[in-house]
Amino acid sequence: MIIEKILNNNVLLTKNHKGKEIIVMGRGISYKKSAGDYVDDYKIDKIFLLNENEFTSRLTELLNDIPVAHFELTNEIVKYANSVLKSELNDKIYLTLADHIHFAINRYEKGLDLKNALLFEIKRFYKTEFAIGLEALKMIEQATSLTLGEDEAGFIAMHLVNARMDGNEMLSTMKMTKIVQDVLSIVTYHYGLVLDESSLNYSRFLTHLQYFSMRVLRNETNNSGEEFLYNQIMKTYTQAFSCVQKINDYLERTHGQSLSKDEHVYLTIHIHRLTERNSLEN
Repeated sequence: MIIEKILNNNVLLTKNHKGKEIIVMGRGISYKKSAGDYVDDYKIDKIFLLNENEFTSRLTELLNDIPVAHFELTNEIVKYANSVLKSELNDKIYLTLADHIHFAINRYEKGLDLKNALLFEIKRFYKTEFAIGLEALKMIEQATSLTLGEDEAGFIAMHLVNARMDGNEMLSTMKMTKIVQDVLSIVTYHYGLVLDESSLNYSRFLTHLQYFSMRVLRNETNNSGEEFLYNQIMKTYTQAFSCVQKINDYLERTHGQSLSKDEHVYLTIHIHRLTERNSLEN
């Protein structure tokens, strides 16, 4: 590939083997290079295919608006996050996170401290992403000598969660977190138990709730389900089923949706497993 335009020391414009324009990112990939030089393939970290859409135009705009160091930080954080999460985040993370980091650093330098209202929930529900956020703060401090607080780790974690959920808007992620929190509160009050957040059953239930809440927000719940299994679960796990009825009432009241028979079954089984172990240990 031949360099067509250098955007900064770490980003350049070129064409792929099909003749399509692409943005190529990599540490020092443009350093001491000029238009017409060959691209060092071994330095490539990320490739973005250019087309007429909001993402690529916003990326090009962002590269001109924020310091190279902030974009470098974003790239390093995303690389680290991908390695920990063992999955590729949605490309929009390069836009949203770079923009946030740039804004956060500017705020810190001006003495503006922005509190994260969801910090407690983020630390509780998204432990892996929050741990990555804390590591990101160390990277930021190493690069800028600025010590940002835990609130920023929470914001970074939310960007990661958002990027794992097919690039949904941050507001949707916050709404999803609220649904998870509310359902857990219903279970806690129904049983009068303090749930063991370190247990495997809690982790499984939390994962189920996260995807369940996403379906609620996308209005993907339906009334399908096997009648026989539904009736068996209702008779076998009466207390857990009663708890799920309360969850159903909550969803009807707040989101205008009812649980499907399948979801009744899944939630009842999860709640029974979770609370049975807690009951035995209390």
